Amino acid sequence: MTDWIDIGTLADIPPRGARTVHIGGEKEIAVFRTGDDQIFALVNECPHKKGPLSQGIVHGHSVACPLHNWNIVLKSGEAQGEDKGCTPTIAVKQEDGRIWIAQPEMTKVAA
Repeated sequence: MTDWIDIGTLADIPPRGARTVHIGGEKEIAVFRTGDDQIFALVNECPHKKGPLSQGIVHGHSVACPLHNWNIVLKSGEAQGEDKGCTPTIAVKQEDGRIWIAQPEMTKVAA
């Protein structure tokens, strides 16, 4: 059974932006909002050099790492193009105007 944690409302995250949350001593989690109001959550580390993805530029359903411009797919955490690597994803949902993330059990382990 998944334990869900309420982290706020959609309005708490700017369109094409992110905010970070800390859950029980686990790694920092970046929660992203796309231009079409979809929500995704990833560990806040690029698989390349551990850059803070929450500070990157969200475009479409990807984020560009602010350190070396690696493009990470928000749904899968996978690097795009010739770049190789993956950052763990966290299950997230919207319900009754609230954003909920699953208690972190990384749904994908970095490659």
